[in-house]
Amino acid sequence: MSFRVDERATEFVEIDRFDGGVGWIAHPDERMQRASHALVVDGDRTPSGDDVWVFDPVDVDGVDRLLAELGEVAGVVICLDRHARDAAELADRHNVPVYLPEFFDGVTDELDAPVARFSDDLSDTRLEAHTVVDNRFWQEVAIYNPDNGTLLVPEAVGTSSYFLAGDERLGVHPVLRFSPPTDALSGFAPERVLVGHGSGVTTGAAVALENALLNSRRGTPRLYAGMARQFLPL
Repeated sequence: MSFRVDERATEFVEIDRFDGGVGWIAHPDERMQRASHALVVDGDRTPSGDDVWVFDPVDVDGVDRLLAELGEVAGVVICLDRHARDAAELADRHNVPVYLPEFFDGVTDELDAPVARFSDDLSDTRLEAHTVVDNRFWQEVAIYNPDNGTLLVPEAVGTSSYFLAGDERLGVHPVLRFSPPTDALSGFAPERVLVGHGSGVTTGAAVALENALLNSRRGTPRLYAGMARQFLPL
């Protein structure tokens, strides 16, 4: 199994569908399990009134049909400075900008698409943007919809195997294990947590998030041992 597959995907696995959004994994056999999401909000940017916001997308044949089931694409959002992925391609195809948090640096160099910036909320929608990490090596925002309790965290937590120690359902990123983003994420009691790597947590999400932050340091040795077993044979 490859850690990451770079060629364009021709099929995808749907994940995290709920009344208000859906996700997909374009290369379900890769270890990274790169997940993309679309969230629906009421709005006036599109004729249907249902605005679809796409987050950190990996492009794949058939994804436009999936998005069309939800409404019309209003924008494509990058929530992690390393997640340019296929945002520009999808934005150009739907004739919308790529949206970046205003504090992100350097990402525009990778984008061949119009860019718009946002701060505390996403372009006057009900979607809130919360800074998770902001330093020279890592810039990340989480997106929260208070109307349905959806929390989207692109990198700080995940459910791919290399995020999880023992029986964890949601784990802190291996690099952040000794300094988890507790202050940034502990103020939420979400109905669901969607992540940028793996399927989301859609039941008991608030408890899973609390446990991930609380047990981050304690589970680190076990996580690193598991990672060694996974990746050394490569």
